[in-house]
Amino acid sequence: MNAAPSVVLQINGRAITVTSGVTVAAALALAAMPATRTSVSGEARTPLCGMGICQECRVRVNGRVRLACQTLCVDGMQVERLP
Repeated sequence: MNAAPSVVLQINGRAITVTSGVTVAAALALAAMPATRTSVSGEARTPLCGMGICQECRVRVNGRVRLACQTLCVDGMQVERLP
């Protein structure tokens, strides 16, 4: 049995290696960096529903705002937490 291919992405400037096909939300959790943004009151926000309804998992991926739970990791991806 062959191992699934892996990809390397940058999360807030830190290189993370994950299995191909993993969502950005899962990669954040695996990297022990689950917070995706900061609320207007300054609280860290994390993915909640896991299916794109709550919008809590917004991050910047390669310069564009995306939902982490709906975005699959690809090699070389740049992910940043939103302010």
